Amino acid sequence: AEFEGVFLDFARQQATTETVDKLFKLAEAAKLKEKIEKMFNGEKINSTENRSVLHVALRAPRDAVINSDGVNVVPEVWSVKDKIKQFSETFRSGSWVGATGKPLTNVVSVGIGGSFLGPLFVHTALQTDPEAAESAKGRQLRFLANVDPVDVARSIKDLDPETTLVVVVSKTFTTAETMLNARTIKEWIVSSLGPQAVSKHMIAVSTNLKLVKEFGIDPNNAFAFWDWVGGRYSVCSAVGVLPLSLQYGFPIVQRFLEGASSIDNHFRTASFEKNIPVLLGLLSV
Repeated sequence: AEFEGVFLDFARQQATTETVDKLFKLAEAAKLKEKIEKMFNGEKINSTENRSVLHVALRAPRDAVINSDGVNVVPEVWSVKDKIKQFSETFRSGSWVGATGKPLTNVVSVGIGGSFLGPLFVHTALQTDPEAAESAKGRQLRFLANVDPVDVARSIKDLDPETTLVVVVSKTFTTAETMLNARTIKEWIVSSLGPQAVSKHMIAVSTNLKLVKEFGIDPNNAFAFWDWVGGRYSVCSAVGVLPLSLQYGFPIVQRFLEGASSIDNHFRTASFEKNIPVLLGLLSV
């Protein structure tokens, strides 16, 4: 199967044409087509948490309509993306300066689980893309997830607090590991630059503005996401888009989002015989 230059070769799976036919019948019996529609329509298919599952809205075009609880969430998504675009441009142009007046060129993103694995995955991919590598010249993006002090030391090794911005990624701002690491890095900044430096050197991806403010981060520099974003699908929310835009520039990340949106559309509309995500799902069954 092939779609827009993405090739799926499943010749090495132990599946005959008969197996594949059976899998398509299984998909039909499981009402897969209807379930896909339910997801796109914002129905609460996450039954354990009684939530919509709408990572597709994170990369939908600006004029799309995707409802959760009867409200179109796409305008909200775009208002956060517009804010990220503006912030990343200010940051990358050198207009955003740290406590000592120097532009910031290093970013440390602190998060755990989905708040770190997806963004790291895309960062690893973009490092070898010539255009992305060019726009990241002279910048560093690092991720800190582990609470091991050795990992903390490694993530700030050779970094100067004067030129470093820290992104704390926690929806609730209470995740134990993330907040421990955030406090450790905050101490590193404060001990070098003083307590007033925190608002210049730390920003947040969170929905808990009260705790963000109590931590010392300016709530204006907090970027929201929503409870219909599952952790492992959060790379297309501010969780991934913010750190990746700081490193590569928003236009490159927007192209990544458009690619994801294109696959969403393929997943929703292509016949199962040609549908790459469906084929992969069925073969893993």
